[in-house]
Amino acid sequence: MDIQLKRGLLDVCVLAAIKDEDSYGYKIIKDMKPYIELSESTLYTILKRLETANMLTVHSLEHGGRLRKYYHITAAGVRRIEEFKHDWKEIMSIYKFVTKENEGNE
Repeated sequence: MDIQLKRGLLDVCVLAAIKDEDSYGYKIIKDMKPYIELSESTLYTILKRLETANMLTVHSLEHGGRLRKYYHITAAGVRRIEEFKHDWKEIMSIYKFVTKENEGNE
């Protein structure tokens, strides 16, 4: 798979993992595990990239005597998910054309 395409997909997956509630690294990996395997090093690279792009914010809270970083999706992050949904329809249309899996043409 093209590295840029994969990077974009992973970014959207991480945003989707925190869309409904703030979350932290280990929980994000755990929540994504049924769908995609993601290493900690890859996740934290993605989180930093999304923070730099203003698609999420970070805040720390104490948990068990240690500080834990929580990630919160921003309006820009939500827009990115919506853009992905729109783009995905076009990608699926192209896929159907390429593989000739459109209706009535098997």
